[in-house]
Amino acid sequence: MFDTQTYAILMLVGFFALLMIGIPVATTLATVGLVFGYLGFGDTLFSLLPARFYGIVAGYQWMAIPLFVFMGVMLEKSRLADDLLDVMGHIAGGVRGGMGVGIILFGVLMGATTGIVGATVITLGLLTLPTLIKRGYNKSIACGAICASGTLGQIIPPSLILILLSDIMQLSVGTLFAAAVGPGLLLSSVYIIFLLVLGWLKPDLMPALPQEERDGVSRRELWIRFWKVVVPPIMLVVAVLGSIVGGIAAPTEAASMGAVGSVLITVFSRRFTMKILKEVALETAKITAIMMLILMLAQVFALAFRGLHGEDLITKMFDLLPGGVNSDIWFMMALIFVLGFFIEWIEISYIAVPLFLPVLLAQGVDPVWLAMLITVNLQSSFLTPPFGWALFYLKGVAPPEVTIKDIYKGVVPFIIMQAVTLMLVFFYPQIALWLPKAIGW
Repeated sequence: MFDTQTYAILMLVGFFALLMIGIPVATTLATVGLVFGYLGFGDTLFSLLPARFYGIVAGYQWMAIPLFVFMGVMLEKSRLADDLLDVMGHIAGGVRGGMGVGIILFGVLMGATTGIVGATVITLGLLTLPTLIKRGYNKSIACGAICASGTLGQIIPPSLILILLSDIMQLSVGTLFAAAVGPGLLLSSVYIIFLLVLGWLKPDLMPALPQEERDGVSRRELWIRFWKVVVPPIMLVVAVLGSIVGGIAAPTEAASMGAVGSVLITVFSRRFTMKILKEVALETAKITAIMMLILMLAQVFALAFRGLHGEDLITKMFDLLPGGVNSDIWFMMALIFVLGFFIEWIEISYIAVPLFLPVLLAQGVDPVWLAMLITVNLQSSFLTPPFGWALFYLKGVAPPEVTIKDIYKGVVPFIIMQAVTLMLVFFYPQIALWLPKAIGW
């Protein structure tokens, strides 16, 4: 009845329509793909799907996902994060805005060990938000710092975003891990500079930790706790990421080292129990199952869209944009940012990236650099209302006096800083590319 490209257009319209009425993303991907794929080229779709599904479930690289998730959940469930945050708070608390800086540093370390946004935001929300408010911190600034700190795990390796993008863009996981170090540290530094400058200009918004509270813990005791609490996770991160970036181990092998290392850290800290192990195993299974389901059903959507020549439609759309390849990249960035208001990063990765990637690669865009732009941009999906998950996580554990307006207001400066970091990576590609080139990836 219609030509294939008309079906491709209707497929995109149907996809977004189902999302807007609240249908789960996995169900939407499968439904739209099957319906329009069948209308477009009949039973052929069903004969191709088994091979695509097998390609996903048999993919060796996906073994890294449950192992990295296990490592993160083990460190989170064992409550090591509580002690880690307390030590960092005492180290940085004497500076105006120092507790905020401590929160960002905590996010960096948690991002490199757990990479789970919900775990970081909930931990920070429960342990620091009530205390920060009592110490005179502005509610919005405190909320914004907590939410932004939690999202750092999405760019600091080992990030699940990077693992998925490596498959979508057919790149080495180690290359993306190496490339993400520069943008991740840059974004963290931008956050820290903002908080220090704001604390200097407006000390009433972020007062220093009272002297008597800092004196309550001796330097010797703080140093001992630092070695017991902070050093082991850092050593684990260095071992896991160093083995990947240095080419000593494949990502899946390094992930298994991380999983075993997280258990050993928990055992040596005398927090390991069979109950914790069971909780970690169940949580890991749930997270992995959700991700693999979306990965598999995304194949239905992708196969149908390509069969309907949807890629030709995207190419024609880019031809209409003025300004050449830079305009094409920023159009993609703008679309990813807008999608982040409504859907999660996994769905965005499997919707926007495969659609636009062939066009941009054909124009000579460096895929590693493009992956870093996408990764920095995807972080905003956790902060942008109305469906920013970091906002929901924090609201769920925030004290009653903290309103959703306080949280929304607090994340705005950090979203702007993410945009600034995105522009810096765009105009200075070496921020992302220097380390992969330096180590010969």
